[in-house]
Amino acid sequence: MAKRENISMSVIRRLPRYYRFLKHLQEKGIHRISSTELSVKLGLTASQIRQDLNCFGGFGQQGYGYIVDQLCEEIGAILGLEKGYKAILIGAGNLGQAIASHMKFQNNGFQLIGIFDSSPFKIGNSLNGISIQDIRQLETFCQQKQPAMAILCIPREAAGEISNQLYELGIRYFWNFSHYDIAVKYPDTVVENVHLNDSLMTLCYRINDLEEKGKE
Repeated sequence: MAKRENISMSVIRRLPRYYRFLKHLQEKGIHRISSTELSVKLGLTASQIRQDLNCFGGFGQQGYGYIVDQLCEEIGAILGLEKGYKAILIGAGNLGQAIASHMKFQNNGFQLIGIFDSSPFKIGNSLNGISIQDIRQLETFCQQKQPAMAILCIPREAAGEISNQLYELGIRYFWNFSHYDIAVKYPDTVVENVHLNDSLMTLCYRINDLEEKGKE
C-alpha cells in the first residue's frame, strides 16, 4: 500500500463511486474488468482511473485488468469501511427519520448507536430498532458509549449549541445537514457538509444552461 500523502479530495471523492460500481459487478458475477471497460461504464478516462488507484498502490496487471473482488476489497479497506465507527444522530424529524431508517450504515463504515431529539412526541419512539432518546441524555450517553461521529439533522439555529456540546464531549467528526459551519469555530474537526438545496440549485442551473444554449 502506497503512502497516503497529498492525495486530492477529488480522488478521494471518486473512490466511493468505484466501490459502488465494483459491488454492482460482484452482484452480476463479473470477476475481471479492464480500466478501459471501467472508464466506459463510469464516464472517466482509463488514464484517470489508473492514476487514482495508483495513489494507493498498484492493483491491476497490464493486459489483464483488475480482479473485481480484490479491487473492491482494497478500496473498501482504503475507505475504512470495516471499521464500524460509532455514530449518533441528532434530530429525529423527517430528514433524521429517513436517514436512520434507510441508510445502511454498516455497509458504509459506521454503526448507528443512538438517536436524540428534544420533542416529547418523538422521545421513546423507535427508528430502525433504535429508541429515540431525550437530548438531555446526550452527555451521559456519550460518556458511556464514546461515539466518534455525529449526524446533525437539526435547524441551523440549533446547530451551534449542539455542536459546541458535542465538541466538548470529544466528538470531532460530523455528517452535517444543518447548514451551520462547524469547521469555522473548530478547525480540528472533520466535517462532511450536505447541502441538499445547493445540489438542487446546481441541477436547476444545468437545466437552465441547456435551455439557454438551445435558444442560441
